[in-house]
Amino acid sequence: MADQYAQSGEDNQSTEIPAIRWEEPPEGPVVVLLDQTRLPAEEVELVCTDAPALVEAIRSLAVRGAPLLGIAGAYGVALAAARGFDVADASSALASARPTAVNLAVGVRRAESAYRTELSRSGDPGQSARAALAAARALHQEDAEASAQMAEKGLALLDELLPGGGHRILTHCNTGRLVSGGEGTAFAVALAAHRAGRLRRLWVDETRPLLQGARLTAYEAAGSGMAYTLLTDNAAGSLFAAGEVDAVLIGADRIAADGSVANKVGSYPLAVLARYHHVPFIVVAPVTTVDPDTPDGASIEVEQRAGHEVTELTAPQVPVAGAEAGGGVPVAPLGTQAYNPAFDVTPPELVTAIVTEEGAVSPVTAEALAELCARSRQVTLS
Repeated sequence: MADQYAQSGEDNQSTEIPAIRWEEPPEGPVVVLLDQTRLPAEEVELVCTDAPALVEAIRSLAVRGAPLLGIAGAYGVALAAARGFDVADASSALASARPTAVNLAVGVRRAESAYRTELSRSGDPGQSARAALAAARALHQEDAEASAQMAEKGLALLDELLPGGGHRILTHCNTGRLVSGGEGTAFAVALAAHRAGRLRRLWVDETRPLLQGARLTAYEAAGSGMAYTLLTDNAAGSLFAAGEVDAVLIGADRIAADGSVANKVGSYPLAVLARYHHVPFIVVAPVTTVDPDTPDGASIEVEQRAGHEVTELTAPQVPVAGAEAGGGVPVAPLGTQAYNPAFDVTPPELVTAIVTEEGAVSPVTAEALAELCARSRQVTLS
């Protein structure tokens, strides 16, 4: 089950409330999430006491973003183990909660493997649960470190491609601390540019239909004191035409072996615009987002979400127990069918570079990605 309690300040500025954390109150361990569906109106934490509550939080986007989903999945396995639930059932439910985000399954597998290995060695469920938790905490820390490395490498690439600073960066969806154990992926690069005095303007796509850019990226940018401007997704073309965009920075939920990138729907049109206007299109993601088992973009399963997200507008609000999904203000006639893919896929030939904690790949090819992943495995094993 999940319980909610608010921790709201007088303004909507970013605070130090972490996106996810593990706690052990007297009544038993819990996973605590900053509920992203309530931002920026309220900073409210969601307390998950079992894996089904965490699965629902993932599906409802209370917790979201590829790296953070991996961390959440790992903590979910540890929670099931610590509370004596069936670990295999919890792992299966967690891993399938959002099919496109490969990091989710990676995190689940890592914690489950640690649990199974220790259980086979010691036969002690308690010790096995602690092993799963240790794996989740390690993944959390590694993601924070990867975030810092991606920020450094991404800023170096920007400075190489765009010497002189004064970067005007366009971003889509949300890729900051709300999706990471650290300061994020693509947003972390923009934040590094800001801190170095080399960010002139962050252009923030609204990111329809759920407004992750307006609600979350603008929230993070404001809290960081960045110069930013919000725009509707369909206004991006006019920015490119006016010469107001120096680079596009996005994250990724899955990168296929050939370099095809699945990211929040609306990313692919930006890549086409960027190519036409000769603007670098840069993807920033940890190595764990690269999926060697997915050969190409056509093999990526794209999550289809509920139509009411398109046919209704829903502002962040306190949920009402027993209320049905939707409940927003209708913007289309009753019964309208909606096409609502959560992601689209950008082919590698439209991607200028993929930046990871292990370095940047450019041009983006299957061979270069395979070499990067092999190098990452060597570092992990050493």
